[in-house]
Amino acid sequence: MSNGSSFNEFLLLAFTDTRELQLLHFSLFLGTYLAALLGNGLIITAVTCDHHLHTPMYFFLLNLSVLDLGTISTTVPKSMVNSLWDTRDISYLGCATQVFFFIFLCSTEYYLLTVMAYDHYVAICKPLHYNIIMGSRACVKTAAAAWASGFLNALLHTANTFSIPLCQGNTVDRFFCEIPQILRLSCSDSYLTEVGLIVITACLGLGCFVFIVVSYVQVFTAVLRMPSEQGWHKAFSMCLLHLSAVSLFVSTIFFAYLKPPSLSSPAPDLVVAVLYSVVPPTVNPLIYSMRNKELKDALRKLIQWVQGQHQ
Repeated sequence: MSNGSSFNEFLLLAFTDTRELQLLHFSLFLGTYLAALLGNGLIITAVTCDHHLHTPMYFFLLNLSVLDLGTISTTVPKSMVNSLWDTRDISYLGCATQVFFFIFLCSTEYYLLTVMAYDHYVAICKPLHYNIIMGSRACVKTAAAAWASGFLNALLHTANTFSIPLCQGNTVDRFFCEIPQILRLSCSDSYLTEVGLIVITACLGLGCFVFIVVSYVQVFTAVLRMPSEQGWHKAFSMCLLHLSAVSLFVSTIFFAYLKPPSLSSPAPDLVVAVLYSVVPPTVNPLIYSMRNKELKDALRKLIQWVQGQHQ
């Protein structure tokens, strides 16, 4: 992936030059990172250990938690280290690795969220056919397809981005390496191929989002026909939370990757980057367990078992 550039490292965006604020940034990111590790780790452990949760919905939720752990571990630790040691540098290989894993994990998560929307649709709109449509083999195949698609997408974008000659310096205006920021450092029109790939990927992503919205519209329509007001209120609120989480993730990442450079502004761009790279992995465990009694019961049993082991 050599591009002929004379430098072997990039300089990431520093949140602040004030030492006290750097330590505050480190503390906030550390707290967020530990919360994400705890929330997703508990879900992974609960789903793995409780045989009652060995169903398609929780299988996909386990995959989502693994992806969330990977996503936040790709971006946040390096930013924390830089703030703690008052540095900005990241190696060329480290930057390429960040780009690859961020695209890989985010793409896979988005495809998985699409599959989860379909799973909810089948569970509520076609309950009698659920076990046939969402059998164990079908779940494994769709999850594997999501992971493979994310991997190929990341490989294509990373290889193409880091084959472009860079001649506009080595300063990345993000707290982690990201394709749009790398393209700003490219020479002349050499980045147009990658821009085309981003547009194609965005069109596919938009198609997935339309599919998700249509699936949840069908779910909402079916839920409103339920005789039990408590049942439809629970299902409606759960699906609405899921759709809100997907919408936040999609809107912010689309804005970051597709907006014209003329609309860039450091502070808003920083907020948007945090919204799609840090917030989802932290809040997803809450969103996907808030209205889920089975998962909360499994987590309660897990916590009680851990407490019993320490008594």
